[in-house]
Amino acid sequence: MTKTILITGASTGIGKETALYFADKGWNVSATMRTMAKGAGLLKYKNIRVFQLDVMDTSSIQQAIQDTIAAFGAIDVLFNNAGYALVGAFEAMTQEQIKKQFDTNVFGVMNVTKAILPYFREKKNGTIITTSSMGGLITFPLYSVYHSTKWAVEGFMESLQYELKPFNIKVKNIEPGAIKTEFGNSLDFVTADAYKNYVPRVHQNMLDSYESAPGADVVAKEVYKAANDSSFRLRYTASFQSTALLFIRRIIPNNWFFGIIRSATEKGIK
Repeated sequence: MTKTILITGASTGIGKETALYFADKGWNVSATMRTMAKGAGLLKYKNIRVFQLDVMDTSSIQQAIQDTIAAFGAIDVLFNNAGYALVGAFEAMTQEQIKKQFDTNVFGVMNVTKAILPYFREKKNGTIITTSSMGGLITFPLYSVYHSTKWAVEGFMESLQYELKPFNIKVKNIEPGAIKTEFGNSLDFVTADAYKNYVPRVHQNMLDSYESAPGADVVAKEVYKAANDSSFRLRYTASFQSTALLFIRRIIPNNWFFGIIRSATEKGIK
């Protein structure tokens, strides 16, 4: 029987690449996004349907779930992928910016996950995959609020796995490093004069890391691997950078690791 995945944030980047990859593998794909017009290119695939979904609008979430089931008969996997990054000097960030970051990256994930749980619980089967980040387990300068959302998602999903296992619902986090997508160009960047000798240089160093990064296809393949993994494994790295850095973090003292991060991100600062 053909399986179905519902993807949030499927209009660009990792979400779009994952939609295309699953479709090529013969899955039914519910590609959801806030602006449906952005999904026009996906409609050439007969096994992809595009639905409107805003992770902060519970009625749109419920409607997208219902529409997906009506279109394909079932949902087997939820892929929480919608998100973005607020980057820069924390002191200069407004309360509204911080709230928006948490609304999208944390409460949005919770909203969609909560909406799908009654359905998965009733059928005693389902998989919840979430785009976290290696930044949910390690940190870089200027990403303090973004990291806090990803660390929150990691904690949320790690705890949630216990209460969902009795219903045969699997919880899986994808933890990529830098990925060359529109993500690097869509950062919400904040700076201030007091940080003019630090923020611009570090920000550029971070952006430079995206130039040599792999494409979104490496993440799509890892999501596909997780979706087809019948085990209750929680975490999946999705790039060499992520695998290497998370391994190094585990085996060396914190101060050594922080030094490695500083040497990479603070190049050019006197």
